Amino acid sequence: MTDSRKQPAPCGTWTSPITAHVVAAGSAPLSGVMLDGADVYWLAGRASEGGRNTLLRRRAGATEELKSELTPSPFNVRTRVHEYGGGAALVADGTVWFSHFADNRLYRLDGGGAPQPVSAGGDLRYADFVLDKARNRLVGVREDHSAGATYPVNTLCAIDFDGRETVLVDGNDFYSAPRISPDGKHLAWISWDLPRMPWQGTELWLAEIGPDGTLLDGRMIAGGGQVDGGEAIVQPEWSPDGVLHFVSDRCGWWNLYRYEHGVVHALSPRHAEFATPPWVFGNSMYGFLSNSEIVCTYIEDGVSRLARMQVASGAMTPIETPYEEIRELRVCGNTIAFLGGSPTLAAELVRMDLTQGTREVLARSIAQLPDVGYLSVPQSIRYPSADGRTSYAFYYAPKNADFAPQPGELPPLMVIGHGGPTSMAPSTLKLAIQFWTSRGIAVLDVNYGGSTGFGRAYRDLLAGRWGIVDVEDCVAGARYLADQGLVDRERLVIRGGSAGGLTTLCALLFHDVFKAGASYYGVSDLKGLDADSHKFESRYTEYLIAPPERAAAVYAERSPINHADKLRRPMIFFQGLDDKVVPPPQSEVMVDALRARGLPVAYLTLEGEGHGFRKADSIVRTLEAELYFYLRVFGIPVPAGLPAIEIENLSA
Repeated sequence: MTDSRKQPAPCGTWTSPITAHVVAAGSAPLSGVMLDGADVYWLAGRASEGGRNTLLRRRAGATEELKSELTPSPFNVRTRVHEYGGGAALVADGTVWFSHFADNRLYRLDGGGAPQPVSAGGDLRYADFVLDKARNRLVGVREDHSAGATYPVNTLCAIDFDGRETVLVDGNDFYSAPRISPDGKHLAWISWDLPRMPWQGTELWLAEIGPDGTLLDGRMIAGGGQVDGGEAIVQPEWSPDGVLHFVSDRCGWWNLYRYEHGVVHALSPRHAEFATPPWVFGNSMYGFLSNSEIVCTYIEDGVSRLARMQVASGAMTPIETPYEEIRELRVCGNTIAFLGGSPTLAAELVRMDLTQGTREVLARSIAQLPDVGYLSVPQSIRYPSADGRTSYAFYYAPKNADFAPQPGELPPLMVIGHGGPTSMAPSTLKLAIQFWTSRGIAVLDVNYGGSTGFGRAYRDLLAGRWGIVDVEDCVAGARYLADQGLVDRERLVIRGGSAGGLTTLCALLFHDVFKAGASYYGVSDLKGLDADSHKFESRYTEYLIAPPERAAAVYAERSPINHADKLRRPMIFFQGLDDKVVPPPQSEVMVDALRARGLPVAYLTLEGEGHGFRKADSIVRTLEAELYFYLRVFGIPVPAGLPAIEIENLSA
């Protein structure tokens, strides 16, 4: 039934307070949560400053007015180890160490002074540090780009406070999560080698720290196994009394374990995920209240929970919060801090005192939320997909306090395939989705086979079938909603970034369902991806597509660029010119192919942007261009004030 108080208008033209400028200015990425006692530190992304990450602090008991920015411009707290970074800062006893993106150097910040350089930087990059207090040094991951080899050399390295560096562990392709025992006598860490990614198989190592600071008696204590069926271990942590804990998917789900007296014990087995794929350093989903109690967050059916876990019994006691996505959980004493979000709450930084039961919001990714009348609350849906499997997604119906579809009109649908492709689409409020729904365009955010949050078997559905399973699940979701009479099957579009760009292209090539698409720095040439890829992902396609002996044939069969003759739908492409993960030629070859075929195509390049757009003007430009593109393609009136873009081969 149509709300008589709302004005009927064509879907896609509704006036909305959630403008592209609001999306760009209103969403400040929050990350890098750290606790030092009850003081909370975190990183905030500044789109208005070219995407700079700055370090903020909120002391215990301080008011919002006493929040401190510790790294003013030009400091950019960011690292490019593995290209994706993370783990760029460390705080202990009021002292901060951080990586500065511009020169790759480590800096030390004491009290209210200016940051002082510690390391050489240049061709050396650093991440995931831990303080070795007894030896006045940091231990972390170092990535050396100076050797002139095809790929950099990764090691675990000690960096003395005077700048001297000592390699502690080498020989593996990758390292992460160095963790020193409370008594300072042992170091645990994770390593893995190509062709694995760290969610396919890793090894957990343990060594004694000798009197001279070198490592003795290094031994693997868990992990290893076959390339495709290996145990993936993440986030080792020491309990206050010196017992090593970690998360492993050896049971088919990322669960918590402890290593004691040479034996691995499961803490609380359940069909839930206590970890996410470590695309970046510094992920944390549990910490210790005491020797006997853990605070943890875990994912069930795509939704996060927060709980206290008894180490001895594995008993779980829920901690009530309003959040359905919880990440970057840190624990210190009875204080916890994390990033939380829900369908009606954008990501926010939270500090909780578990003794007093208080919860305090310290920062919000969106300073001021739009009126609820313009916010679409997603519905979690399951639907049938190919081969009898079930797929998962969040469906957002159009929502606007002032407008409704014209009589008899069904809204267009935008299907989103997330990147990764092993990441996950959460339900946390995102203005970038509300931008579309508040204009009358429905959105389906798909957690296709291969996504995180549903166990290893679901994650492994993508093994050898990237560009197939993800595409099938997006296609099935669009058809499901059209069959339910919720959306217009003649106005179905698909968009995706990075890996989601490949999903978009394959969906348009091999299925006659979507009428248009948008690729954000998407993959079009699998062979070219291998040739241009950085070390971290250099052999990921062996898992996603095919091993080397079969790669040529499968790449040719599945790469969109080889099937441009099958593409009959308009597309728009967005590409950062500094992207090292999916370089510009990946978009350009597809744009050229569409041009040659005379199909409607638009191509927007962005200087100074890499893999993912950080600058405010880039966010505004791409959103407005994508909206303009769809309106023109579907013959929907273009609202006044929406900037025009060039669409080649599109008749007036």
